[in-house]
This record gives sequence, C-alpha cells and structure tokens, in this order.
Amino acid sequence: MCMRNLVRKYCRGITAERKALMQQKVVTSAAFRGKKEGYAESLNQPFANSRIDEGDINPKVLQLISTEKIQKAAYVVELAKIKQKIEYSALKGVSTSNLSDGILVIHVSPEANKQKGDAVLQCEHVFEAVTKLVMLIKKENIVNVVQGSLQFYISPGKEGTIVFDTGPEEQIYKDKNGQLTVVSVRMKS
Repeated sequence: MCMRNLVRKYCRGITAERKALMQQKVVTSAAFRGKKEGYAESLNQPFANSRIDEGDINPKVLQLISTEKIQKAAYVVELAKIKQKIEYSALKGVSTSNLSDGILVIHVSPEANKQKGDAVLQCEHVFEAVTKLVMLIKKENIVNVVQGSLQFYISPGKEGTIVFDTGPEEQIYKDKNGQLTVVSVRMKS
C-alpha cells in the first residue's frame, strides 16, 4: 500500500514536459532497442525540446519555418539557408545503420512534386532526431536500421549507395566506385 502511494505521488508530480520526453524515449526504444550501437548509452541522456537556441537561427529561416509549417514538413537547413523542404506526405521512411556513425537518410517518394531526392544527414543526436521526426508524422513503422549498405534516391533515375563499415577511426569518403563509405569505430559492449 505504501509503495502504491509513492508511485501515485511520483506520477502526479511529473510535469507535462517530462512526460512528453519520457514518451519519446518509449518510441526510441521501439525503433532502436537491440538494433543500433549506442542505444544503451543514449538511455541516460535526456532529450531536449531543441538543441539550437532561437538566437542562433537566422531570423529569415525562423520566419520561414514557423511552428505551423513544421507540422506539415521537415526542413533541412545549412548555413542559414533552407536546402530542402520534405513534405511529411512525401516521406517514405527513415534509415540509419546499425553502427554508431550518426548518419540518417530521410527517404522521399520519387513521384512527389518538388522533392530533390532523399536527404542524407549526419547528426550528433540521431536517436533524438529520428524519434522526433517519427512522432511528428505519427508513423512508428518507418524506421529502418540497416547493416552493410543502403540505397538512396538522388534524382529521377539516379540512385546512390552508402556502405557502412568499421575501422580504427571515423571517416566519410567517396570510394573508387562512387559509393559513399561511412567508417565508424566499433563501440565496446
């Protein structure tokens, strides 16, 4: 009985923000548990609402990607310029390797209007980024954790390949065959 009261008191004391962050961790677990290196280490790192201060974002970009627009599309921003707008309706899936490389690919439908192709991104907080994207579009089954290699769409009729490997040091390069090779250091289990 005492334990039940302690649990009830704890549950009632959780803020809405903390509850939302814990729900994100549940979605992360469903997508990555036992599939991707670094998942266990990410458990004790709390998610943040944002990793970027609003003051660090170019005001023009901030105006373009207001909260109403984020509910309909994802924006790839580089050096204060919007490089790509990905409509959630055109999003086919999100892929990442099973290694600790931080690479994620946002797959778009080749038939979708105004889509430049799949977005290949390097992200320091890959678990958090994928989880937030999955929760925004309300589709948990779109995450694909791959081993070895991954095909991605560049433009109509053109595809690329990313090869994932392990080595003594992290590096990303284009090999002789034109494939993007991502080498990550294997994490100790």
